[in-house]
Amino acid sequence: MAVREILKYPDPCLRTKAKRVREIDASVQRLIDDMVETMRAANGVGLAATQIGVPLRVAVVEPREGQLIVLINPEIVKTSGQRRVEEACLSIPGYWGELTRSEVVVVRALDRNGREFRLKATGLLAQALEHEIDHLNGILYIDRLDRPEDLHQVEAEPEEAAT
Repeated sequence: MAVREILKYPDPCLRTKAKRVREIDASVQRLIDDMVETMRAANGVGLAATQIGVPLRVAVVEPREGQLIVLINPEIVKTSGQRRVEEACLSIPGYWGELTRSEVVVVRALDRNGREFRLKATGLLAQALEHEIDHLNGILYIDRLDRPEDLHQVEAEPEEAAT
């Protein structure tokens, strides 16, 4: 396993529409392991393969420690409701945005063993799934902002006063 470099906006690879995984072989298993390690090292909630320069439809999401979900060839099959959320991205450091995401999403994907599953999600998990699947389609959260003023710069932590 290895921590890979996370591509930063405006790297053109982030705009790549990823290709379907045809065979879940040893190289895909290594990719998944590297993605999990990279996501955790960056304190992320999710990571798409395109964020590390691999144009395959693979994503990992871990909304809470120990709740790892691996998605191969994921697709959103149903959404319902809408809610305003705050969102950030490992590929766009120093910024966060306010945007609209679905309240509920249903995703169909393969797990790392090639078994198909469906997942109905709400809240942070639904948001993370939409965000990572967007990445696999070459879409960034900044593309979903209603207005330019919905993008905000992260404020730096004030330095502690020397004592």
